[in-house]
Amino acid sequence: MAAKRRRLSRSGEFDRVYRDGSSSATRHLVLYSFPRQQDEEAGVRLGVSASRKIGSSVERNRVKRVLREAFWDLSDRLPDDHDFVLVARPEIAGLIEQDGAAGVKASIEEALTSASQGGRST
Repeated sequence: MAAKRRRLSRSGEFDRVYRDGSSSATRHLVLYSFPRQQDEEAGVRLGVSASRKIGSSVERNRVKRVLREAFWDLSDRLPDDHDFVLVARPEIAGLIEQDGAAGVKASIEEALTSASQGGRST
């Protein structure tokens, strides 16, 4: 049996995280988080959004891939049973070009730290 992908895939799932979750922003991305009910599916799930302002479809897909990899590298710091959405800002392409995955990971860590201290900071 194949392992379940830990991704948000339906627009309703994204909408719930945007509407009912909390957000934290950095210069390069916005992190939304939403704690799920205990009776729902266990584990952390991730959705990634990159608008056309990022660039071509090739560039957007590359940005999303780097965001996913950096996010899951930080999986030990993530709270259980949460849905997360990462929204890439146009400046992320420059960060990836300059600092690579390490820069993206640092930006996600900054957003996670800000989110864990509570409140909306967008």
